[in-house]
Amino acid sequence: MTRHFLRDDDVTPEEQAEILSLAGQMKAQRFEHRPLEGPQTVAVIFDKSSTRTRVSFAVGIADLGGTPLIISTASSQLGGKETPADTARVLERMVAAIVWRTYGQEGLEEMADGTTVPVVNALSDDFHPCQLLADLLTMQEKLGTLQDRVVCFSGDGRSNMAQSYLLACAAAGMHVRIACPEQFAPRADVVADAERIALQTGGSVRVGVDPEELVAGADVVVTDTWVSMGKEDEKVQRVKTFTPYQVTDQLMALAKPGALFMHCLPADRGFEVEQSVIDGPQSVIWDESENRLHAQKALLAWLLERA
Repeated sequence: MTRHFLRDDDVTPEEQAEILSLAGQMKAQRFEHRPLEGPQTVAVIFDKSSTRTRVSFAVGIADLGGTPLIISTASSQLGGKETPADTARVLERMVAAIVWRTYGQEGLEEMADGTTVPVVNALSDDFHPCQLLADLLTMQEKLGTLQDRVVCFSGDGRSNMAQSYLLACAAAGMHVRIACPEQFAPRADVVADAERIALQTGGSVRVGVDPEELVAGADVVVTDTWVSMGKEDEKVQRVKTFTPYQVTDQLMALAKPGALFMHCLPADRGFEVEQSVIDGPQSVIWDESENRLHAQKALLAWLLERA
């Protein structure tokens, strides 16, 4: 049965740890793993603009011995005349895997349903699971272990990053906290799924409105842009709503000494995070960005060889 990676809990906690271990090996020996030798082709489809996702997948596929085929939906039939399911049926005859950065999660689910090659969510409105693999790899490198570490996301709790943090960090046995306005809380079903996973791993889940209370004692503090793609017309109201959740030097001081600051980028400096924090000694954003390459290589290799 073909395995897909559409949301963070599509892999078990044990499988997540295996992928992170493989990512560490690939980072240490960048060109020694060649599961796409041939070369085999991986289709990488973009509905949204991208820098890190486009570069990390293109370079990573090449590192694995394959050929990245970058497709823009604006110049393809996907989303126009052709359904995701029909597109997948065409592509599976020619490529080893399909990677898609899109809007609705339902399109990814339709594409994955019944296709014979792995489908990877490179970002949707609901989840950003590839970014979380990179973030967990970064935390593991800096903290040594993930189990029982405390991570707090401050900002839009309904964002793809916050919801992926709930699932992925619960799977890693972490204590994940989401600080957000009540009207921007994560989906109730995602919180319930994260709580169920945390019961298995010894982690915990907490959602609240007070960023100072939730950041207190955290090993990692995370935020993301307040204005995601497609929400530009809401910027004025969103800035007003989320300003109390800005990651400042004062907020970081409530976390553990030496706590990590993380952001998936691009950052709207001066809005969700102060310049002094994102450029300060606790920020690990550049390691986090690089680790997209290694985590995604490990994910593709795992899906193609071990799943």
